[in-house]
Amino acid sequence: MGRVRHTPYDPGRPPVLVETIAYALIGLAVGAGALVLLPEYFPAARTLTVSTAVVSALLAGLIARFTLNEQAPGVSLALSAVCSVLLVSVLARPDLVDRTGGRHPGRHRPA
Repeated sequence: MGRVRHTPYDPGRPPVLVETIAYALIGLAVGAGALVLLPEYFPAARTLTVSTAVVSALLAGLIARFTLNEQAPGVSLALSAVCSVLLVSVLARPDLVDRTGGRHPGRHRPA
């Protein structure tokens, strides 16, 4: 009586595959943006940074999609981007950036 039947396809809602591709593209954009805008902050392998961004965007987006009961695709896309940025920022190493522009007295550069 009070049960709601869900149809497998709702014409007003994008399918899971379309949103999954959108989450992956968000992750690629976050990972590539981090490497292009701040390359000195990510001394690890580029594949690690990009794959972290993609996987975190996929997981966060799909969890947000199912948690929000598939009602707010814009919110799940935004949460996907925010979580991807936060987890990629964990990989950043600002302590390794040379801010002086010159030589450090304790460091020896290879010739």
